[in-house]
Amino acid sequence: MGVLRHVVCAMSGGVDSSVSALLLKRMGYHVTGVFMKNWDSQDERGVCSSERDCEDAYKVCKMLDMPFHQVTYVKEYWHEVFSNFLREYEQGRTPNPDIMCNKHIKFKHFYHYALNTLGADAMATGHYARTSQEDEEVFQQKSVASGISVRLYQGADRFKDQTFFLSQISQDALRHTIFPLAGLTKDFVKKIAAEAGFQHVLKKKESMGICFIGERDFENFILEYIEPKPGNLVSIEDGKIMGQHQGWFTLTLGQRARIGGQVDPWFVVDKDITTGDVFVGPTTNHPALFRDTLQTDRFHWIAEDPPVELVRTQMMECHFCFNNRMPLTPCTVTLNLDGSVWVMLKEPIRALTPGQFAVLYKGDECLGSGKIVHLGPTIFTLQKDNTKLTHFNHI
Repeated sequence: MGVLRHVVCAMSGGVDSSVSALLLKRMGYHVTGVFMKNWDSQDERGVCSSERDCEDAYKVCKMLDMPFHQVTYVKEYWHEVFSNFLREYEQGRTPNPDIMCNKHIKFKHFYHYALNTLGADAMATGHYARTSQEDEEVFQQKSVASGISVRLYQGADRFKDQTFFLSQISQDALRHTIFPLAGLTKDFVKKIAAEAGFQHVLKKKESMGICFIGERDFENFILEYIEPKPGNLVSIEDGKIMGQHQGWFTLTLGQRARIGGQVDPWFVVDKDITTGDVFVGPTTNHPALFRDTLQTDRFHWIAEDPPVELVRTQMMECHFCFNNRMPLTPCTVTLNLDGSVWVMLKEPIRALTPGQFAVLYKGDECLGSGKIVHLGPTIFTLQKDNTKLTHFNHI
């Protein structure tokens, strides 16, 4: 019998990580389950949800006869994820803490803990994603030739694919990571969980949205940490003041704006943090919400280097998304000297938002991501400029 390889599996107390641990055991690995506590919080009844999740993860480990550990990254999460989250909102941007949590907590602190403290050969998570290496190759890293990058690909279940959230992780961490659910659908994972008797995790509601906000109203939550900065809600069409807001950081592009006395909803189309004005439009698909160009900060390539095609020609056709629920959109990417990229979309997209991540795909490969820092003009602005130009030409 061969040597049992040691894998540390991140356990959340949910169905995906539970089945991941089960599959690793079935593959013959020595598996240690570890629960990460990243946030101190209680629900409306004063019950700490992380304690519940930890208990559920422990039950699974006990059922599978696996060692179980708990590790706390509350301080690291606060400094490396949540502080950044608040800073971005104060600067008028809309961050993605889930991408940052994977980058800084799961695939940095937890990764180092798994390999250096617990002495594991590899780590595993319940993400729906796959890599270019087979599981066994993960354990041969010392003999991997330099220059051969591990690639990140979409999982078999495209609806549940989570490569979007993994688009900022390091090449080193990816080399030592196994995704046991790579070739499975969510429905099949639930079936495996049911057959294994994991009823306590199957009954749980799927976690959606930002983990530390939970079911709470976002405006009330953010105002616990950032002082209110009231300002005007201004019509993008005629400059009329439509109402007031408690702070530009309580609103993001594309969302409904609460305007008293208005029967029809208005939508946030732009923000000016120097004046505090938030601009609104009268329809959900107002042209002030649509743009086809954006620039990122220095782009994070999962393979570490930009694609050869992009380096050679400075341009590349691929696909783009900035929201994990949106379909991929064809685009042309231009590489800048400072490592940032310009993304030109084949068609305008609604509510492109600074602070979110532009994630690029080539086929089913996730190339990486960069934070959106600049936006091109809106369709509304271009239409106005064309109207002015037409008027000028008639004079």
